[in-house]
Amino acid sequence: MIMLIKYLLFVLLVVFMTGAALYSYSSRRAADPLIKGLKRSIMNVLLGAMLVTLSLMSMFIFRGSTLNVVIEAAFLLLGIFNIFSGLRSHGYYSRIRSGSGS
Repeated sequence: MIMLIKYLLFVLLVVFMTGAALYSYSSRRAADPLIKGLKRSIMNVLLGAMLVTLSLMSMFIFRGSTLNVVIEAAFLLLGIFNIFSGLRSHGYYSRIRSGSGS
């Protein structure tokens, strides 16, 4: 069961990393600042999810030492902050975009 969780977390890590790279590339190619902001906010959410997944993976792989726990907690907090920040930015750009279309 633990091996299944490890493989699932690895697959999620690859998916989040690929999605973040694609949204990063497409946000740099976008000319409209609103679309660029929307894509960067989604990229931020994906990067946060990637950090949370990386922290969970390290919790399952490494056991015990204080340094590992501190690093895992730092990745977890940074990932949660990125998710929150990305969702907040996405809401902001979505409201601006829907307001400018009317």
